[in-house]
This record gives sequence, C-alpha cells and structure tokens, in this order.
Amino acid sequence: MAAFTKVTTRSEIPAGSGKVLEVSGKAIALFNCDGTFYAIENACKHRGGPLGEGSLSGTHVACPWHGWQYDVTSGACSMNPSIKMQSFAVKAEGDDILISMES
Repeated sequence: MAAFTKVTTRSEIPAGSGKVLEVSGKAIALFNCDGTFYAIENACKHRGGPLGEGSLSGTHVACPWHGWQYDVTSGACSMNPSIKMQSFAVKAEGDDILISMES
C-alpha cells in the first residue's frame, strides 16, 4: 500500500490554481481542479519552468516560461502526448491534502 504524506491543506490551494511544494526532496506541482487535486513533477520538460506557477485552465496547465501545456490528470504534454511528466497519487482527508511519492 502506498505511503501518503500530508503536504498542505485544501484552503492553501484555491480551486483553479496550483502550488509548488517540496516533498521528499523533490519539487512537486499540486493543482486544485474544482476540488479534485492532482500532482505532477514541477519542472517542465522543455526548459525546466515551474509548472506549479503556470496558469490552469480546466485540467491543463501552461508553463509560465514558454507555454508548454500538460494535462495534470495524467502528466501528458498536450502538444506531444509521448512527453509525460511524472504524476503522483493524491488524496484528501478532511482539509488535509496528502501525496504518495511511490510510482
């Protein structure tokens, strides 16, 4: 069974936004898509831009540096689905948001 770690609370990430977090020494981008949370690695595959600081539209985030877009539900690049960010399991328990770093 995957081990989950509390990383933040629901109130820290409003719906339609993201946040960069460090979990087990790794930068993670956590997104709130209308109350459902998703986590992917933070560094864009193009030039390492911070995806957690990008603009979120539905379940797609645009890198703030050069506009590469990713589906936060799967980590797949919208322009080229063969390019994929690592994604992480997320669950909510009350107000707490937890992430599993296990693949």
